[in-house]
Amino acid sequence: MKKEDVPQDHAKAFQGRKKALYALDEKGRYAIVPSSGWEAEEIVLDQAIEEYERAAADAFARAKAGTTGPLEYYMCRCRMDVLLLAQSTGFFRWQVRRHLRPGAFAKLSTEKRQRYGEALGMDPAQLDSLPPSP
Repeated sequence: MKKEDVPQDHAKAFQGRKKALYALDEKGRYAIVPSSGWEAEEIVLDQAIEEYERAAADAFARAKAGTTGPLEYYMCRCRMDVLLLAQSTGFFRWQVRRHLRPGAFAKLSTEKRQRYGEALGMDPAQLDSLPPSP
């Protein structure tokens, strides 16, 4: 992509900020060019956010019913999946999936709960219960 072809569609997700993209300058070399986003990127981002919000609402309902633990709701609310949460905590994916069950999570040590709390940016004590509403 050439420097003058870098989209400037002022995506609302950027909130007036810009991000750096690489594009070819007049001399044919790659240069960093600021972009305020483009329409296709904004559409896909909005769809991804809606999907995470739907997943969080589903996880909240399942946690209320007792079929999963609050950890799954908080994971979805932070726009994470099992793989990302596993990478953030240092646990294996199978361990994270196991810890999503209420009984398994209740047996976790303080250190393991602390790792989840750090990855999710919250106090580990909050992981034991759901908020009043999603």
